[in-house]
Order: sequence, then structure tokens, then C-alpha cells
Amino acid sequence: MAGAMVDTPIHAQRVLDAGNHLGETPLWSAAERALYWINCENPPQIHRWRPADGRHSVWPMPERVGGIALRRNGNLLVVLARGIHDFDPGTGTLTPRIDSPLPAHVSLHECQCDRQGRLWVGGYDHNFTPTTRDAKDAALLRLDGDKLTVVVRDISVANGLAISPDGTRLYFADAPTRRIDRYELDPASGRLSGRNTFGALSPGEGFIDGATVDAEGGYWLANVGAAALRRYLPDGTLQRQVPLPVSNPTNLTFGGAELDTLYVTTTRLPLGANHAANGGVYALKPGIAGSPEPFVAD
Repeated sequence: MAGAMVDTPIHAQRVLDAGNHLGETPLWSAAERALYWINCENPPQIHRWRPADGRHSVWPMPERVGGIALRRNGNLLVVLARGIHDFDPGTGTLTPRIDSPLPAHVSLHECQCDRQGRLWVGGYDHNFTPTTRDAKDAALLRLDGDKLTVVVRDISVANGLAISPDGTRLYFADAPTRRIDRYELDPASGRLSGRNTFGALSPGEGFIDGATVDAEGGYWLANVGAAALRRYLPDGTLQRQVPLPVSNPTNLTFGGAELDTLYVTTTRLPLGANHAANGGVYALKPGIAGSPEPFVAD
């Protein structure tokens, strides 16, 4: 699939009008044959949708929700603004596990599970605004047993988090920088090293939001505000750009029986041309498959 960057004429279909203010963190549960995702706020919720029968379930959360991860027992690990909780979709029970070590004005935000079952969690500094761009009290953290360890400091808004299929590289972006960084990830220890710039957006190209990887190691970015998805080769080459019928894609994941359907969440935040169809969940067939979603280690 190497070669010059091309716009790919793939049709993305809205599969659910979810009405999300800020849809994020889609995950495919192979066991349930269902898609999970969140609405971060207004109101904070966890969503589940089964394509086979169209059943859509919604669970309200008590505070801003940043992300979710799958557990082997069928439950979820939920990242709320002030801590990590266990969640049982069967009963709706939310059980606190770990408090956030970050300041009160920083919410735990985007999360991703690596191939060894470690949970990585980014932060969002709510003091960051268009006029206060030096607010950097957020961080990238790693869940180590019963504590959250700060690994990368001085972050404003964590985004673009993804792990390579072999588990040896971690992608991460401090969104306001418009730069995607890549780290070497030691599978045994979880240590990061060797940061380098993997990709970047220019002014006018929208913003960096959520990301995932495919089975070939391609890095897929939700290019919020630009009505597109981007696929980067493992060497950092921008290889594909997939136009979307909505301006604000926020995150994406591979799902379906063959993991060959790309599901995309969206936001109604005014980050681009505010098409009415923002806030829904979209699906497309990119011609490539993903890898099974890893479980959080118990």
C-alpha cells in the first residue's frame, strides 16, 4: 500500500444518530459483537450499539468521562475525570479503583491499552484556552498496578494515542502542537524512550484527535475539523486521506466480524463547518483490517 498520498473515494455511512456532544474512544467487543464508545460530556455517558439488531444502550456517568478499556470478564475499565473505575454493564455498577494524581483542573482524558494489557491515560488541562496556551499541567500516565505513574509531563491536551501491532511503539500527541510523536515502547517494562516526530499538521489542516492502528502497522488519525481520516505508513509517510461527510471526526476503531469495518465517532463542537450530521457514529470499509482490541491486565 506504499506510494504517494491519495484521497480515497470510500463512502462513510452514518450507522447511528447518537446525538453525541463529544463522542470518543470507540472500542469493538468481539465477545459481544458490539461497539462501545463514550460521550465525554453534556452529558457524560457510555454507549453500546449492536449492529446485528440495532440495540443501543446508554449508561450515564457521574462526571466527565475520558475513555474506556475492555476487561476479560466482560466489564469495562472507565477513565473518569478524577479517577479510574470498574464498570459492570450488566448491573450498571461503577466501582472506584484509583484516584487521579493530577491537579483538579486537569481531567483524565484519552486512554489506550497496550499489547501487554497496560493502560495508558492522557490528560486535558482545562486552563488551556486560545488565549492561555501555556497551560501544561496535564500528562501521559501509565497504570501500574494500583497507581497511575506520570510518564510524560507538560501536556496541554492529550490525543492521538495508539500502540503499534507488535507493541513496541507508542504514538502520542499534545494536540495544540499539531505534532504526532512516536516513542519506542519496551514491552517488558513499559518504559518509553527515543521520542521522535512521526507526523504533523499545518495550519488550516484541522486538528489532531483520536487514533488507531491497522494490522499492517498503519496509523489512522481522526483529523477533526478537516472532515477526513489520515493513514500514515510506519515510516511516517502520509499515504491515504479519506474524506468524510462530516467535519468533526474524533476517534476511530476497527470492528465487525473480520475487523475490517472502521467505526468513527464525531463531535458537535464548532471545530469545522458545523454540519448537522456531526454527533453520529459512522462506518466505512477501508480495504484493510485491524487487530483485536487488547484487554486490560487484571
